[in-house]
Amino acid sequence: MSDASTDSAGDCTEHRTVLTEADVEALIRGICFKTGPPRTVGVELEWLVHELRDPRLPVTPERLAAAYAALRTVPLESALTVEPGGQLELSSPPAASLTACVETVSADLAAVRSVLRGQGLALAGLGTDPWHPPRRFLHEPRYDAMETHLDRAGPAGRAMMCSSASVQVCLDAGHEEPGPLGHGRRWWLAHTLGAVLVAAFANSPVLDNRPTGWRSTRQLLWTAIGPGRAGAPPLDDEPRTAWARHVLDAPVMCRRRESGPWDVPDGLTFREWTRTGAPTRDDLDYHVSTLFPPVRPRGHLELRMIDAQPGEDGWIVPLAVTTALFDDPEAAETAYRAVKPLAERAVPRPAPHNPLWLDAARAGLSDPELREAAEVCFTAALEALPRLGAGRALTDAVAAFRERHVLAGRCPADDLLDRLGGTDGLPDPDGHLTGRTSPHDGTRLRRRDPARAGSDHARHGP
Repeated sequence: MSDASTDSAGDCTEHRTVLTEADVEALIRGICFKTGPPRTVGVELEWLVHELRDPRLPVTPERLAAAYAALRTVPLESALTVEPGGQLELSSPPAASLTACVETVSADLAAVRSVLRGQGLALAGLGTDPWHPPRRFLHEPRYDAMETHLDRAGPAGRAMMCSSASVQVCLDAGHEEPGPLGHGRRWWLAHTLGAVLVAAFANSPVLDNRPTGWRSTRQLLWTAIGPGRAGAPPLDDEPRTAWARHVLDAPVMCRRRESGPWDVPDGLTFREWTRTGAPTRDDLDYHVSTLFPPVRPRGHLELRMIDAQPGEDGWIVPLAVTTALFDDPEAAETAYRAVKPLAERAVPRPAPHNPLWLDAARAGLSDPELREAAEVCFTAALEALPRLGAGRALTDAVAAFRERHVLAGRCPADDLLDRLGGTDGLPDPDGHLTGRTSPHDGTRLRRRDPARAGSDHARHGP
């Protein structure tokens, strides 16, 4: 999907003009929610990259660099980028239909896998790297500053940067008017149904060779980073107003320089910067790009809460389910009614720092209320997919996931943990046992207390 947060609103001179608070609020309100009938869908897929012969072996920076150089010679419709730890990301162009999106990305992934296979490498669909500690591949001023900033909240930031991967679904913001497809309803639904998506697709129970006690350790990492950087705004206000306020009150990650290390202020919000300094439109655009809430408005809505999925085509299921529940009016209404009772658990903090989201990340679909909501939502999605033009293969994939996981109160993380049960080996991406580890309750991860994300880490904003 295109990055609407950086769309030009004038010529280059405007981007160098110093902004006031009022300027920032007007710009944010104008660029982050492009309303209209939902027409397009996109997906951003992050993958861990590992040695084909043995995923326990670290991939050297030289081998990663060579592989990515080879990939850049391959014509793709999706944008190919690299994450700080060397994870590969494919970002689809906006597609006119779910089917078109799946076909485009599937073809691009086949080409990418072919090149990587020739380099002796493969992709792993896991929400966190179970084999290796965080190690940065990209050494650029942006990521140096990000690491410095996130380190102030503890170790979770480095793990998020270097050891995590996701499926991010991109959908249009919706109609200006109210209703099942209205942007206000879709904004609320994304933050409430989002917890159900966390639980259903949780796939990161292991980090650094140890089970953590959480089905989605990746979601735990985001929570531990703090609400200023990775939290959502409150849902009790109009979306544009709430997001503009959130952007102004979020901490500035860094102030860029043309040479030398970037400045990493401690506790400076963008609102304070407008009062004490001279931020420009470019500074605002960059600041917005450093905010990582579970739902990020970029003209469209970017749903960021889903773990990377196992298997070559596992990513298709969350893409299909999410698209159906947002873009089919009947399914959207069913999903709204199904998750509305969950909203009582989503207090007093916004996502992902509230009890609902923490329970989803920790328990997955073993939580009875989340399981009940997931059953209703997956059924509604299956009924909606043919109305959206989805073919048999796509609906069969969703039906199989519903049967194997949702109806059984399970998520992909439970499959990984089952393979660990009674053994001391970690599963590779195909489910085979490799390496040795001992069952662990997450003590290492909790060393800096991220498991208390609902309390202490709600106060740990950078």
